[in-house]
Amino acid sequence: MTRAMEPYLRGGLKGTPFCPGCGHGVLLGAVLRAVDRLKIKREDLLFVSGIGCAAWIPSPNIAADTLHTLHGRAVAFATGAKLARPELTTIVVSGDGDLTSIGGNHLIHAARRDVDLTVICANNQIYGMTGGQTASTTPIGAKTATDPTGNRWRPFDTVSLVLSAGARYAARFPVTQPGRLSAAIETALSIKGFTFVEAISPCPTQFGRRNIAGDVSKLYDAIAALCIDEEQARAMDFDTRLLHFVTGEFRP
Repeated sequence: MTRAMEPYLRGGLKGTPFCPGCGHGVLLGAVLRAVDRLKIKREDLLFVSGIGCAAWIPSPNIAADTLHTLHGRAVAFATGAKLARPELTTIVVSGDGDLTSIGGNHLIHAARRDVDLTVICANNQIYGMTGGQTASTTPIGAKTATDPTGNRWRPFDTVSLVLSAGARYAARFPVTQPGRLSAAIETALSIKGFTFVEAISPCPTQFGRRNIAGDVSKLYDAIAALCIDEEQARAMDFDTRLLHFVTGEFRP
């Protein structure tokens, strides 16, 4: 059972591109299990990613057509591919920096145009691959390479962002809840139109070592503790809520 998704993986791979403790491997499994439950044939799939740690989730791991594109341009490439081959199930898997910073305009306009894409954002709250700089999703007070005393700016709520731009469905779950995360991806793939899933994925190498020292399990415990539901969020004031991840499934 632990190797059940192996038919979806490319042969000949030696090891993983992810750092020890990275949550992206869990997200890879969640994506593949959602695809498997929906019985989508590999020849009917197209994965698109940009530049960054999360871009390595589909490429080189998944044995299906993949586009590994320019930084911030994953959604733009995916839009073009969908227009050319509308019959393909087109899935964007990329990081928070790639999708919401340099790629932010592509993201909101794809949602506005209701392009038939499922975008999966692996949010590790930092620029993981390029040195640990502050990202548009970095929490207030978190230390980064470019903000060693702590980030001052509030992060994007990516779910609210895409819903306000026109997404038909959005969800947010941490990789510490892989079953719920995979179920949300399955739901997103089942809806025609623009859908979005944010996966909170811990980064021990860049975020963790600057903010939560010690065993990597402490980082995972901290992420899990920050995840709340909508009812809990309503009981918090605005500033406190900003420090948490409101998880669940959301529709306009």
